[in-house]
Amino acid sequence: MVASASEPRATSTSPASKAPTFFLPDFCASPAIFVVVLIAELVALVIALARQALHDNFWTDLAGGSMFLLWIGLTCSAVLCRSRPWLQTMPPARAAMAAIAMLVATIGLVSEAVFQVGRFWAGDPMSAGPGFFPHDHAGFVLRNIVVGFIISALALRYFYVSAEWKRSIEQEALARIRALQARIRPHFLFNSMNTIAALTRSSPERAEQAVEDLADLFRASLSDASARIPLKDELEIARTHQRIEQLRLGDRLTVHWDVDELPMRALVPSLIVQPLLENAVYHGVETLPRGGEISIVGRRQDDQVHIEVRNPILTQTGYANREGNRMALENIRQRLELAWPGRARVEVEQREGEFCARLIFPYAGEDMVNG
Repeated sequence: MVASASEPRATSTSPASKAPTFFLPDFCASPAIFVVVLIAELVALVIALARQALHDNFWTDLAGGSMFLLWIGLTCSAVLCRSRPWLQTMPPARAAMAAIAMLVATIGLVSEAVFQVGRFWAGDPMSAGPGFFPHDHAGFVLRNIVVGFIISALALRYFYVSAEWKRSIEQEALARIRALQARIRPHFLFNSMNTIAALTRSSPERAEQAVEDLADLFRASLSDASARIPLKDELEIARTHQRIEQLRLGDRLTVHWDVDELPMRALVPSLIVQPLLENAVYHGVETLPRGGEISIVGRRQDDQVHIEVRNPILTQTGYANREGNRMALENIRQRLELAWPGRARVEVEQREGEFCARLIFPYAGEDMVNG
């Protein structure tokens, strides 16, 4: 089966378990502010270049447009930042209309403030000030409001489409992972049932324990594919799988665990270690007449978690490309990518007589994920 054991706790922090992602970016975050500043400067540059024929001083025009657009951009970002919790409580259509109304009002207020600053600078109530300050009061404010309305509507439409696209990609990936997870390997089920049947008369206690372990494995394989569980529970799932295989292989199977340095409270996608152990048994130890030892080593390096599974193999090529092994590795890759896009990976290495699969992903404790 693609997965294994012990019943995962309800410490789910999956994307599917949270409320749908709000379509507006978080304008309180520094990356969003940087994008706003960059766009404002680029727009100011384009406007200054387009109006160069009408002005003798290009740099004065660029400075005035840049300053004004920065005021507009940063003020609108602050408004959206402060109103985000309120907007999140609304349906998307109402939230978009409220956001547009706030942005248009903000642009109107900033435009009026700029005009009044120009008048104060000039010291003449009938003038809007020298240089790059506007002179047409009504035209300046109304023009900015209309342009701001159009740009705000287009920007919100873009944000909404982008958020829907991202949500559809996540749902598609989640559905693909669930489909992979639902595939239970017949060989494991048949071997486990045969082992239990053989133990029923000779060792009823061990047979009962095997049934309980098998039930735990099924519960884990049928659980929410997007759920995150403590790393301690994930390792217990793998140990449950080991106990079942140990009944069948006996002394041919040895598993060495070196995981004391792992952060056991780290939250990880369910079923990322057990499939590696299962493949190490099925494609490695089981194919060797004398069996062998599987080594599972884990450690934390700075803000990353490394888990390595090594197993002996027959001296041949193509182990990493076998269908069952490839499917399990792809399954785990998708789980890690869904949990930490672009920040987690699966590395494989095959040497003479040994295969190694290595998981590398960011450390995320329960407090970090919930916060």
